[in-house]
Amino acid sequence: MDWLSKHYQRQNAYDELVDEGGIPRPAAAPLFDYLSTLDSNELLACRQAADAAILAMGITFTVYSEAGNIDRAWPFDIIPRIMSHREWIRIEEGLKQRLQAINLFIDDLYNAQRIVADGIFPAEILASSRNFRDACRGIHPPLGVWAQICGSDLVRDADGTIYVLEDNLRVPSGVSYMLENRQIMKRLFPELFKSATILPVDDYPNRLYETLAALSPREDGRPVVAVLTPGIYNSAYFEHSYLAQQMGAYLAEGADFFVGHDDVVYLKTISGPQRVDVIYRRIDDDYLDPEVFLPDSTLGIPGLLRAWRRGMVAIANAPGVGVADDKVVYAFVPEIIRYYLDAEPILPNVPTYLCMRDADRDYVLNHLDELVVKPANESGGYGMLIGPRAMPEERARFAELIIANPRNYIAQPTLNLSTAPTLVDDHLEPRHLDLRPFILQADKMYVTTGGLTRVAMQSGSLVVNSSQGGGSKDTWIVDKEAPCFRE
Repeated sequence: MDWLSKHYQRQNAYDELVDEGGIPRPAAAPLFDYLSTLDSNELLACRQAADAAILAMGITFTVYSEAGNIDRAWPFDIIPRIMSHREWIRIEEGLKQRLQAINLFIDDLYNAQRIVADGIFPAEILASSRNFRDACRGIHPPLGVWAQICGSDLVRDADGTIYVLEDNLRVPSGVSYMLENRQIMKRLFPELFKSATILPVDDYPNRLYETLAALSPREDGRPVVAVLTPGIYNSAYFEHSYLAQQMGAYLAEGADFFVGHDDVVYLKTISGPQRVDVIYRRIDDDYLDPEVFLPDSTLGIPGLLRAWRRGMVAIANAPGVGVADDKVVYAFVPEIIRYYLDAEPILPNVPTYLCMRDADRDYVLNHLDELVVKPANESGGYGMLIGPRAMPEERARFAELIIANPRNYIAQPTLNLSTAPTLVDDHLEPRHLDLRPFILQADKMYVTTGGLTRVAMQSGSLVVNSSQGGGSKDTWIVDKEAPCFRE
């Protein structure tokens, strides 16, 4: 313990490993003790073993750039992020509550629109939504669930409060890396998993299959599930193939399917056409069906929406869920929860200013040096302004963007994100991080015990996205009765 206490210097932020006095937090104390027995050479050897495993397992992601698409090994840090099971129970309930309300909201928007008529959700926001799909009006998907898979990003502020930063509903990604991170850690530190109660994440593929199978339009036999991928050049193709293999599902591109005269979706196989019951789509709405959306799309399946509307096939996530995957809509989720569930939100939103409101916009324009400004429909950390770290010219440019299209921008306080120890060169340094758990909803609900912890690898940086230089950690939800790792 003396070695680690001496060499790890926490920042002025909530640290997931140690408190303000440098004392390990109860859930992280066993890990603290174990790390204190390792010197820098042993830490480096562990990182080298992890890097070798990542290469051997072919765990990659694709970075899109002007120079072309570049496949890179998955960036992984060997020091896990620790949270207590007691804290996680509340987070899990909050995430379930949130997705349940969001699904009721989406179903309402495409049908009665009660929440608009009752004045809770502004009609002008819906009218200007880029992702509201007229083709989905009047549809009630199986079980009334539109978003079967959600990845909600969580952050912890300096006072320890957990906030929901955003909800990823269209094509949420990253769960395969969560699973592979755990496998790597089990190889590196088997003794820790033998001596501590670290809650598992390995059952996710089975839970995902059960969620998808529950949507099947056919009651008899084992449902046929297929993962619809854009192909090998997509940045998340590793995940598509990994999940298909783990679920025992087909992995196919749009050209591998066709919709018959009976409005049934078939997959072309060497044994002949195979009826498909559920499609786990990993492509955006615009490319899903050229008969309905972009007519020149070669990624989708002509007639798919027709088959879906007739109830001949289920699609997860359903077309049109992007109407709720909007940072302006995000600001209304607490009210959405109160409206549909008659309950107070368990997990809070980050305070949010809507630039479409005159008073909010005036405040944002006068405080750009203090705020984070985000476009309503971008992802991956693109198109945003971190005001305190931006140059004056960049803030001036964003002011022009906000004035030109206020509906497209929100602003939030710059949170002092929590940190965790990260191996930098041959020593540990604190780095900011977030957490993306994955929530499933069909006839039952499920939340991963933990999720994908994303970490900013640059000192002081708040950008955790892998496409912009971020890395990842395994996330350990530790039972409170876990024994010490030390012999």
